[in-house]
This record gives sequence, C-alpha cells and structure tokens, in this order.
Amino acid sequence: MPTQTAAQRRAEARTAYNAYVAECPARALLDRISDKWVSLLLIALAESPQRYSDLSRTVAGVSPKMLTQTLRAMERDGLVARTVTPEVPVRVDYALTALGETLLPVMRAIKTWAETHMPDVAEARTRFDETRP
Repeated sequence: MPTQTAAQRRAEARTAYNAYVAECPARALLDRISDKWVSLLLIALAESPQRYSDLSRTVAGVSPKMLTQTLRAMERDGLVARTVTPEVPVRVDYALTALGETLLPVMRAIKTWAETHMPDVAEARTRFDETRP
C-alpha cells in the first residue's frame, strides 16, 4: 500500500464525504441544514407551497434579508423550488423538493425535541448559572 501525502488524504476524504474533515463539502451542508432559519422554513413548507409573505408571517423574527438569503441558499442546495407565476402582481411560491422532503422527519423530530425538553434545558441552565460566580 503506497504512502499518501496529507494533501492526498484530504482529497480522498473529500470524495468520501467525511464531515469530520475540514474540507469536506458535507460539513458545509451540515452547517446549512443546522441553521435555525433553514429548519424552521423547511417545517413551514411541509404542508404546502407558500408565498414569501406567508413564510415571513409564519416564521416570526426572520428579517426580509435573512428570509431571502435562506430561501436562495435552500434553492441552490435543491431543498426548495421557486415557482414564478406571471400575474399582476407577480406571484412567487416556494415549495419543498423531493430532496427537501427527505429532511422533514429529522427536522420535525428536532423541533419536537426542543419544544418538549425546553423546561429541562431551562432548569439545567439555571442550575449551571447558579454555580458560576
């Protein structure tokens, strides 16, 4: 078995998609799907396609800039499809793609876990904060 240089090992790791390797593209994807806006928008789009304004109302606290950037990034990654309907005014709908739908069970589980265990986390935070000066 020939010896590999560090660069060759990194290149091989990139093709194997090992997220523990800094240069791995899967790490960037993990960063994207772990973003709070991505997870909330994904779940918001689970039931049906929605317009930008609907998403803005559903996901409270997201700024217009972040909503636009997040939807564009999700579209680029193949998670969301953007459909423009030429009406007056122009209608733009966002819907999950088949790839985006494969993320739903994971995102729903994380959202449910967070909502269910928030009292436990709040209690743990209080205990931690009480032990610190």
